[in-house]
Amino acid sequence: MSQTRELTVRAILLGGVLTLMFTAANVYLGLRVGLTFATSIPAAVISMALLRAFANGTILENNIVQTVASAAGTLAAICFVLPGLVMIGAWNDFPFWTTALITFLGGFLGVMFSIPLRRALVVDAPLPYPEGVAAAEVLKVGESGNKAGLRIITTGALASAGFALLAAMRIAAAEAANFFRVGSGATGISAGLSFALLGAGHLVGISVGLAIGLGILIGWAGAVPILTSGIPGPAEEVALTVWREQVRFFGAGVIGVAAIWTLLSIMGPIVGGIRSAVAASSHRKSGGGTLPLQERDLPIGIVAGASLVALVLIGFLLAANIGDIRNGPLVLAGSLIFVVVAGAFIAAVCGYMAGLIGASNSPISGVGILSIIGAALLIGAVAGGGSDSGPLVVYALLVTAVVFGIATISNDNLQDLKTGQLVGATPWRQQVALIFGVFFGSLVIPPVLSLLNQAYGFAGAQGAGANALPAPQAALISALAKGVLGGTLDWRMIGYGGIAGVVIAVLDRVLRKTRGKGCPPLAVGLGIYLPMQTSLLVVVGAVAGWFYDRRAKLSGDPEGHERMGVLLATGLIVGESLFGVALAALVVGTGSDGPLAVMPESFTPTALILAPVLFALLTVWLYRRAARAQ
Repeated sequence: MSQTRELTVRAILLGGVLTLMFTAANVYLGLRVGLTFATSIPAAVISMALLRAFANGTILENNIVQTVASAAGTLAAICFVLPGLVMIGAWNDFPFWTTALITFLGGFLGVMFSIPLRRALVVDAPLPYPEGVAAAEVLKVGESGNKAGLRIITTGALASAGFALLAAMRIAAAEAANFFRVGSGATGISAGLSFALLGAGHLVGISVGLAIGLGILIGWAGAVPILTSGIPGPAEEVALTVWREQVRFFGAGVIGVAAIWTLLSIMGPIVGGIRSAVAASSHRKSGGGTLPLQERDLPIGIVAGASLVALVLIGFLLAANIGDIRNGPLVLAGSLIFVVVAGAFIAAVCGYMAGLIGASNSPISGVGILSIIGAALLIGAVAGGGSDSGPLVVYALLVTAVVFGIATISNDNLQDLKTGQLVGATPWRQQVALIFGVFFGSLVIPPVLSLLNQAYGFAGAQGAGANALPAPQAALISALAKGVLGGTLDWRMIGYGGIAGVVIAVLDRVLRKTRGKGCPPLAVGLGIYLPMQTSLLVVVGAVAGWFYDRRAKLSGDPEGHERMGVLLATGLIVGESLFGVALAALVVGTGSDGPLAVMPESFTPTALILAPVLFALLTVWLYRRAARAQ
């Protein structure tokens, strides 16, 4: 096939069509359970199937399709903030143009801010980028016709989708958990039986996996038992309440310090990346020859000019919603400075986190927590004492929504650019595709949010019914805004987490100097902050991948065996991701939380026994099959 076709009209349009499906699914899941999934791999799989009908389709076109669709799907995480405006009574519904502009302008700045980071975090940094690597493997295997590779991806995908189907039918449990008392305290252990998480763990590697494991131990073997000491009630209820209301804020404090530490550690490469971008622009203008296609970003002058235009539009948007807040002009100016400074900081940190652990597992809601606290503190200080906190809360949520848009796209697009690097894509074309993805997503998200608000409503909002969507992240972020601006927020746990983050950062530094391998502070923070059912299987996958790679080194073709392990992990993510999209469509279409459920509640104890056994047996069988596939 010709490799020259890349940024084509059909690739953009196909990505736009896939946007509707993936974005709607992610908005619903984000409001239902507070989590979203990465859409790049499912988009790549569907794109390959559709473009196969054209004789002149290329791997680079497929890459553009997945870039558009994944950018839009990731932008759906804006549902972690905007529903808070409905919950506090500021909005009755989601005004289309306001919602679309907030979503688009934040996402657009996310693209612009992360362009100078490509060289620093994609080209030069040794980050695993699990989903970016997995998407590239899917594209390359589909292009090359590698039958052994295709078979192992297909096998992994069928196994993970099949197990997810059994869980949806309630034949097997989707999660195994046990909560118990430790002295006068309580704690527990829970694991989501997800092959996608297992595959993500294999791809992130043992260092990150063990750091996440350390975070789990700090949270659930240390903080939870200590903080629940003497609290009466069922162990599960006590442990989960304390984790949600206290330990998670401790984890957010660790993430905050770790984010600053990470930014300081990568500041040199970031500055180098910006200098390279400026040098490349000067090189072109002076006629000193052309850069290789794989090194051509959007010119830094265009990036700066487009960012300035976006900031002006954001200024108009915020000015239209500032109301009667005291010191309005100063509040507006401070907000724009916050968007620039916090946005640039968050773009770097979110890009690093996505490279470290993957876009799906990156703690975007933790970034939202830190953003709303920062925005609320700034706005409250500039507006002055004695101001009515209600309008300030609304305005703080709008500012945070813009910054959150920057975070979500930065969390995704470096992953996409990693895929592009691995398949030989042209960066500037992919960056244009990211802008199209943000545009399509901003058109789809407002009507989907409005539809779900009218159909279900949000828990805590006025008139919410029994089937209201919980929107847990939006509820937490709006409560934080009210707590900071109303003076009722308990800062203790965030402060304790910050102290712990400093200790972990120092430990990381010492280990890197003495042993050559560190303990990534952000990964430790993830282990504390994320629900254990999400993070524990990532640790298991990292350990399983380490054992597999050790055995691979003893074979006659170590590189080939390790590649099959990567392809297996890729298949595990592909299968469950595609099934997740289909299931979300069924849930929305039927209005039922369990549209495929066939077993009664009385079968739950049997499903809890069956699921871990079946999961373990399938895992062993899949790794053995991968080892024999080469």
